[in-house]
Amino acid sequence: MSKEKMLVRNLYDLDKTIAKPLLEGIDYPWEALPKIKDFIIELGKTLDPDIFEQRGENIWVAKSATVFESAHLGGPLIICEEAEVRHCAFIRGSAIVGKGAVVGNSTELKNSILFDGVQVPHYNYIGDSILGYKSHTGAGTITSNLKSDKSLVT
Repeated sequence: MSKEKMLVRNLYDLDKTIAKPLLEGIDYPWEALPKIKDFIIELGKTLDPDIFEQRGENIWVAKSATVFESAHLGGPLIICEEAEVRHCAFIRGSAIVGKGAVVGNSTELKNSILFDGVQVPHYNYIGDSILGYKSHTGAGTITSNLKSDKSLVT
């Protein structure tokens, strides 16, 4: 894939994420990864309290979202409107769950952005990743910044 095709503006519809201001300021998706945490903390302070409630330090959840009692929510975190975080989901922090997105049974998120409508429905590990509008992963999917041979990602 050419570097031109990997530009954020060519990969994603930025109108389908609350992270648009972060992603507009970079060229390549991986440039956003070290900035997610601070972006969430700053954005969270500006969220409409009629739409979002704060559920802990740097954790904002839309009032229309469904979060199962057994889910673990670690901050910083934003869960957007109509999203669903299911049974035993484990969100470690530095994560954005977009509008209408699904974080399923036993799925783990870390330092990731899920655009609106993303589905990671069951037994997934989504780490250091940006999943575009209406992306869907199958059961047992792993995304991360570690290669299977444990060498550095360059």
